Amino acid sequence: MSAVGSFPLGAATTLAELAADPHPRLARLRAHEPVSWLPELDGWLVTRRDLALNVMRDPATFTVDDPRFSTAQVVGPSMLSLDGDEHARHREPFTAPFRPREVRDGFASFIERETDRLITALEPAGAVELRRAFAGPLAVAVVTEALGLVGTTADTVLSWYDSIVRSVSDITAGHEAAPAGAEAYARLRAAVEATVADPGAASLLGSAAERLELPEVASNAAVLMFGGIETTEAMITNALLHLLRHPGQLALVRADDGLLDGAIEESLRLEPGAAVVDRYATRDTVLGPATIRRGELVTVSLAGANRDPAVFPDPDRFDVRRENARLQLAFAHGPHYCLAAHLARLETRIALQRLLERLPTLRLDPARPATAHGLVFRKPPTLHVLWDSPA
Repeated sequence: MSAVGSFPLGAATTLAELAADPHPRLARLRAHEPVSWLPELDGWLVTRRDLALNVMRDPATFTVDDPRFSTAQVVGPSMLSLDGDEHARHREPFTAPFRPREVRDGFASFIERETDRLITALEPAGAVELRRAFAGPLAVAVVTEALGLVGTTADTVLSWYDSIVRSVSDITAGHEAAPAGAEAYARLRAAVEATVADPGAASLLGSAAERLELPEVASNAAVLMFGGIETTEAMITNALLHLLRHPGQLALVRADDGLLDGAIEESLRLEPGAAVVDRYATRDTVLGPATIRRGELVTVSLAGANRDPAVFPDPDRFDVRRENARLQLAFAHGPHYCLAAHLARLETRIALQRLLERLPTLRLDPARPATAHGLVFRKPPTLHVLWDSPA
């Protein structure tokens, strides 16, 4: 029997549905076809948490190291697109600043200052679109600080990021990438080379260049920039949307800010900023109900795994007191677990804490509703909010 005949739910699944409102479809797939062939994806989709973990824990069978990997087509080989010893060689030079204590010591004060600066600028208006006026600029500023790029501004880094993301998205969708992505990456690479060559710049990039070649430093800087902006902007925006949509849960957090970490984990569970991660089978193998052939695409739905009712009872409910929310897989798992997860969590916590403290009447704009959207990267395109501005 053909894969289409064996997996009727997958055959009926469209990428448009997965981008707009994936969770009902993912629930049906998880219950009946936890590994399913999707013709529109031209690959397998894994939606059950235990099977998702099996894929992400086994890079020998399910690898990222494949010429089809979209990010590598734009920026070249990096920790994101390599496995085994080469992955470790690329990743290790960047790990030290992103350990929990180093993150607190190295970034907390900067994040607090930048957050307060952004809120102070917004406060008199009483209304704003928070994704591009707050979450995005904060994420860009922190990434710029973390990389230590010389001769650049946050606006410049944001323009590079936007162009590179568009190129990666074009390739993922099967289109030819626009030349702006390659041009932006060339400018980023030049900035990396200038930073490494600057004797007065004590930067993460400079220390990495002691162990990696310059093109390798540049490709990993692009990956860190991409992940640091995309993931954190989505974390902040999605968490705010969840809290503001659920006044009862927001009231719990306002009464006990010790629940803020739980709110962040629960938001990550319900709507991970990166909804899927791609792998490629290195050999014929069996995963759940599926016989997978060498070379086939295996896409892990982090969004699907995060609502697995076998792990998370009442999985569609936003519950800031959910005891096991930290079992969410928004940062992936295994050797490709997000390098800067601790920084993203700290950044999101400070951002939410300061917003809720300084804008106590913060609320969604009922005239401009928001909802998460995206096949690969999920967040609301806009998040319009209101508050009572100072008299």
